[in-house]
Amino acid sequence: ITSQKRMSMSALFARRLAAGQGREIAISSLKATTARNAGAAAYTSWTRTSSSNGGSGKGARASMFASAAAAAACFGGAATMALCEKNLKDPMTVYAVNAAKNEQRWKLAEKLEQEEAEAAAAAVATTAVDQEQPVAARQNQEPASYIAATSPKVENPPSDMTAEEVRLEAAATKAKRHAGGLKLFSGNGNLGLSIEVARVLGINLGKATVGRFADGEVNVMIHENVRGKDVYIIQPTCPPVNDNIMELLLMVSTLNRASARRITVVIPYYGYARQDRKMQARVPISAADVARLLESMGIDRVVAVDLHCGQIQGFFGPRVPVDNLDGGIVGIDYFGDKDLHNPVVVSPDAGGVYRAKKFKEGLTHKFDMHDIGLAMIIKQRARAGTVDKMDLVGEVKGCDCIIVDDMIDTAGTLCKAADVLVAKGAKRVFAFASHGLLSGPGNDRIANSKLEECVILNTIPSSPQRAANEKLTELSVAPLL
Repeated sequence: ITSQKRMSMSALFARRLAAGQGREIAISSLKATTARNAGAAAYTSWTRTSSSNGGSGKGARASMFASAAAAAACFGGAATMALCEKNLKDPMTVYAVNAAKNEQRWKLAEKLEQEEAEAAAAAVATTAVDQEQPVAARQNQEPASYIAATSPKVENPPSDMTAEEVRLEAAATKAKRHAGGLKLFSGNGNLGLSIEVARVLGINLGKATVGRFADGEVNVMIHENVRGKDVYIIQPTCPPVNDNIMELLLMVSTLNRASARRITVVIPYYGYARQDRKMQARVPISAADVARLLESMGIDRVVAVDLHCGQIQGFFGPRVPVDNLDGGIVGIDYFGDKDLHNPVVVSPDAGGVYRAKKFKEGLTHKFDMHDIGLAMIIKQRARAGTVDKMDLVGEVKGCDCIIVDDMIDTAGTLCKAADVLVAKGAKRVFAFASHGLLSGPGNDRIANSKLEECVILNTIPSSPQRAANEKLTELSVAPLL
């Protein structure tokens, strides 16, 4: 290797370095120069050895080949090392970048939480300042209005709460509103009651499509993830009975196929409940058949309000417990606030004596009415829906009577019972029933009857005709459910 060639290579290196080729070129050139220097030293050593030996002999040739091999190894190793150094990449670079991104996200989340806490603290301070303002100044301000169909009412936190407590309270309210493990769905049977129940619970009503295809078939689609959730379906089997039952069955099937953990069916009004036994030959026990339909679809629990007969609970198997809620609790609170004179609770038939007795005991226990009487009307039916004769058992003269029943269908029995009680000297006649079907002329009969007031629950959706009836009062069963 001549000095002229070394100078030309040094000039090439200088030009490439000046052109900005980078660190790798400098390192590779430096190592190549080192290898060339080592090769030159080996070549010089070989030349000297060869000169001392006369330039001939096996030792000279062996020394020459060894020196050449050493030089070649140095050149190859230097080139390989330079190549590895030039293309070297850290295998943890991608993970380090992701870790940095995650750290940025965490810092941003912490910053947002801190800002929310500061905003909540500022809201508490603002509330405290507003409470100190004069009443006249607060009256001049326009109240904020909002519409929340299924969300709970937003209340200002107490002023004595710390910023951390306010933040935790807001997080709890948000989690409750979205109901992580609880889902509430409704069919078309009584959507208004379902919205009331959702508002009382403080959660949103589940998103679902329950409609009809062009040929009238039921179309059910759930728009939320229910896998592993505790699902409740509110669907009374009121008129149209068969449509509502089919909607309920298909909703249960859909939720089971969507891997819901548990399905509880809330049936405020249980249809086909009056056919609970065979009164004559060749008739079905429809209440039991509906129970078997629901059980075969895979329900886990049933919640009902005032079943027509208690034995309907036994139509479901032991794997499906039934809760029969007493709707009379709502009526007790309503009539307890009335100014009643010598109240008497009346059962319109022999089968409802137990229900009337519980209503009487509830008034006695909760409102200390110890002078409440109990009476019963014995009716003889000519056929279904037609009463032939009524006899009164008990004394009602000069008393305020409350007729307690589980349902009002066509209101024929109820209006005749009111006529009998007025004829026997009753001062005022009230009526209470959990389910106000009011089929056919039922609403008009109540409007033209001798009843002072008829109180029903909203287990069945209302109608404009009912709202126009001044003698009809509807109470909400949503808090009970």
